[in-house]
Amino acid sequence: MAAGNFELVSPYVIITGGSSGIGLAMVKIFHDQGAIVDVLDVQKPSEDTLKKLSINDETVVFHETDITNNAAVKEVISLISIKRGIGILINNAGIAHIGNVLNTSDEDFQKIFNVNVKGAFNCIQAIIPFMIEMGEGLIINMASIAATVGIPDRFAYSMSKGAIVSMTLSVAKDFIKKGIRCNCISPARVHTPFVDGFLDKHYPGKQEEMFEKLSASQPIGRMAEPEEIAQLAFYLCSKQASFITGTDIPIDGGFTRLNN
Repeated sequence: MAAGNFELVSPYVIITGGSSGIGLAMVKIFHDQGAIVDVLDVQKPSEDTLKKLSINDETVVFHETDITNNAAVKEVISLISIKRGIGILINNAGIAHIGNVLNTSDEDFQKIFNVNVKGAFNCIQAIIPFMIEMGEGLIINMASIAATVGIPDRFAYSMSKGAIVSMTLSVAKDFIKKGIRCNCISPARVHTPFVDGFLDKHYPGKQEEMFEKLSASQPIGRMAEPEEIAQLAFYLCSKQASFITGTDIPIDGGFTRLNN
């Protein structure tokens, strides 16, 4: 399991939210490098999508799982531990929300919390006992620059990603002596299907103009591609990154430090 000079700490990888966007890009790179990948998502990608990405063998298994359901998560993690193995968990599943504290409904706030925060909690809680038993393990959480940088109309989303950063630090601290490492990745804007859907919904007829405007908000002048985030995740899951734990790593085109 090596890409260039990078060798995975374990061939067994669990990725949540792996049916589209960043998660699917992660599934692709780990699959291509020989990992055995289990994907937890509410639905599978289409067969056409899997064929296009050449993901068509038994080393990738999609489990239609609601990560907000604690019992369901524990059941599928237990099943994976028996059939395959436990080594790496990537908590990628998440949903976005637009709004400030005044126009965010109670229902939307709870939904964001359930998926982005409780979903990650459920997966970590389910998998940590197996990692403790093995004496090693690696967890990667997907945060966002929204956790540490003020962004307009992202109240609930920013809240959830701030929780992910804090959760990462707590898990890293509590289990470092058990051989378990935990880090998080904080991207800026990434060109995913969500971005295209957002532009289609809110800016009909002006999608190209608004896409360029959103791209320009990164000092580097463009959005990230999902594959770039996936490459960073792969590195963090490698033996060559074994000195990294309790760290929030931005991948943001200069957004955090270079915007004035």
